[in-house]
Amino acid sequence: MVRLTNGMGVQVEDTKIAVVMVGLPARGKSFIAQKAQRYLKWLSIEARTFNVGSYRREAAAQPTADFFDMENREGERMRRAAAEAAINDMITWFRESNGTVAILDATNSTKDRRKWVLDKCNKEGIAVLFVESKCDDEELIMANIRDVKTTSPDYVGLDPEESAQDFRNRIRHYEKVYRSIDEDGDEGHLTFLKIMDVGKQVIISRIQDYLQSRIVYYLMNLHIRPRSVWLSRHGESMFNLEGRIGGDTTLSPRGEQYARKLPDLVRESVGDDRPLTVWTSTLSRTIETARFLPAHYNQLQWKALDELDSGLCDGLTYQEIKDRYPEDFAARDEDKYNYRYRGGESYRDVVIRLEPIIMELERSEDILIVTHQAVLRCIYAYYMKKDQKESPWMNVPLHTLIKLTPRAYGTEEVRYEAKIPAVSTWRGKGSTAKHENPNGRESL
Repeated sequence: MVRLTNGMGVQVEDTKIAVVMVGLPARGKSFIAQKAQRYLKWLSIEARTFNVGSYRREAAAQPTADFFDMENREGERMRRAAAEAAINDMITWFRESNGTVAILDATNSTKDRRKWVLDKCNKEGIAVLFVESKCDDEELIMANIRDVKTTSPDYVGLDPEESAQDFRNRIRHYEKVYRSIDEDGDEGHLTFLKIMDVGKQVIISRIQDYLQSRIVYYLMNLHIRPRSVWLSRHGESMFNLEGRIGGDTTLSPRGEQYARKLPDLVRESVGDDRPLTVWTSTLSRTIETARFLPAHYNQLQWKALDELDSGLCDGLTYQEIKDRYPEDFAARDEDKYNYRYRGGESYRDVVIRLEPIIMELERSEDILIVTHQAVLRCIYAYYMKKDQKESPWMNVPLHTLIKLTPRAYGTEEVRYEAKIPAVSTWRGKGSTAKHENPNGRESL
């Protein structure tokens, strides 16, 4: 049973869904699995990924391609044992942790293997949603191979070119037995999403409830082409100097320096020829910060990127909030993610309005977002899989450009500092009502 509540998305009662990946290696399955888990947890839906390869590595840490030859009986036995261990742990997780969505990350490349997984789940009352990623785009496959050989635990410390060749050989072994989901034949009864050539064609069959529909809608918006997203707060504002929150203030002189420096930071990270789209909020300080970026960058303003609405506290300092609304100040410290300002928003509310932004980010190529502290905390938490209790307390400094690049096994992060001084707008939990430096030093 799935029920809508508070506009957040879903409240789940007794729901158990196994999202079962299907497809050849280098088709983005692990990338999709990690993304799906990240998205669901970001929406407060308990989700976990069970990667069969991780279980297999416990028995065979760095096997060669011959291990995956279907004629290799010992390899087949060990691969089957890894799959059984993953599924058993998944079932235990559902039973003992009240899990909602498990993602089984494996090739599941034969009809027999898929039937076996389905039967195991059916016995436990777990609904199964198969997600198959098919791709014949050789350029994209090669990009995924390059990604795997540098990020996969199977090839740590090995020669990159030898790793790439071994991985190609592994794919050839799987190609001998791989059968796509047969929607017109004896697998027509399955619930599945089939994504062909990075979303050029999508087949959906027998989706059964709201949560499955939501997962499918998200996955339909994914593409597995390599790209990055760049994040920056606006330059230091006059309210920042005064320790005030919210408002629609302008940049300080140092914030103006950052606006002029930002194109250099972007050029250092992005390059001159790479196309980039810039998103800002509708507030003056973000638009001012982005105004010196190259004219050929398309710029869009999103109301959804406006700063967290602080309601009656808008324009106040934290000291003033503590003096006027001491109970509210304490309540926000106690549960910052769920606390809603009087007449304003909570971090949870911000996540709700950011969901269309996340969908658009997943559909898009390279994006630079210039926005505000609370909004960037929520976006950063999505990419870096940060816990909701932790995310509202993260330090996102002024005058810093953050580059995030999603990979199959996580998200890479690079930070570019403008080296232009700015006040710290970070305040620690249970601390004084003033902004502090997160490193314990006095603010600049």
